[in-house]
Amino acid sequence: MAESSAATQSPSISSSSSGAEPSALGSGGSPGACPALGAKSCGSSCADSFVSSSSSQPVSIFSTSQVRDLIFWRDVKKTGFVFGTTLIMLLSLAAFSVISVVSYLILALLSVTISFRVYKSVIQAVQKSEEGHPFKAYLDVDITLSSEAFHNYMNAAMVHVNRALKLIIRLFLVEDLVDSLKLAVFMWLMTYVGAVFNGITLLILAELLVFSIPIVYEKYKTQIDHYVGIARDQTKSIVEKIQAKLPGIAKKKAE
Repeated sequence: MAESSAATQSPSISSSSSGAEPSALGSGGSPGACPALGAKSCGSSCADSFVSSSSSQPVSIFSTSQVRDLIFWRDVKKTGFVFGTTLIMLLSLAAFSVISVVSYLILALLSVTISFRVYKSVIQAVQKSEEGHPFKAYLDVDITLSSEAFHNYMNAAMVHVNRALKLIIRLFLVEDLVDSLKLAVFMWLMTYVGAVFNGITLLILAELLVFSIPIVYEKYKTQIDHYVGIARDQTKSIVEKIQAKLPGIAKKKAE
């Protein structure tokens, strides 16, 4: 009788001990795990919660480090692609109208996507495969902009807009006479630049400078800093002489 009672109790004991192991692993494996769920359900629920929490955060297309890597030619292939495509687009805008350039770009993109779609359909028909739509992975991507992300972007833009408005009012209403004179001299010089170049040409020159000056400065940093320091000291001395001759500025400094 004792042996039979022990034999009847042993399955319950073994099942309770084996059942205690997953709960112990689930509760002590990692913080934030799901002890009441199994390994598979816990992993899926935790992954779903991570995706839902991360999807509400606004995602920036380009970070500062990525832009820095582009202009400093860290990845030659990537920088060459960006530099080449933007330069070709600007040169096209200089030769043709905006409507023509946009239309040709859309036609080129549609030609590539339609040709690839037809090609994959023919291959699937010949091989009798069921791979489905070739762009299905991209079609399933959620590109909707949430209201929270939209408000975050708008708030960030409004900060820069308000700062620009304050600067414009300060310059045009002559809060600081020297700053307003600097703006006037700069605009006077820009009249000569505008007589020689148009907007597209200036954008092309700006792109060439953006993709050339940083890498040149990185190679010859010591020499450039030396000459820039000399020019800055001379400019500062000239500005101080002008400020000393202006009675309003001299009185303001004396106060």
